Amino acid sequence: MKSIYVGNLPFTSTEDEVRTMFSQYGSVHSVKMVSDRETGRPRGFAFVEMDDSAASNAISALNGKEINGRPLRINEARERERAPRQDRHRF
Repeated sequence: MKSIYVGNLPFTSTEDEVRTMFSQYGSVHSVKMVSDRETGRPRGFAFVEMDDSAASNAISALNGKEINGRPLRINEARERERAPRQDRHRF
């Protein structure tokens, strides 16, 4: 299974819209829309999980596709690198 990064989404996009767009290329296991922690507003990107071959087809077909005038940026998601944690003292 592959995790796909979907960037430059319109802020009005919904999980169902993203799922529908990707389901044309195979079974979608999950969609995670990312929201700002403080405001709860969408941040304009999501992660979609699909089987390997379906994910590759979706990436090829949808990368650069325009949605509401915004070209999507779609690629295989990379594991997030954790920044070294610094101790913060609050006074």
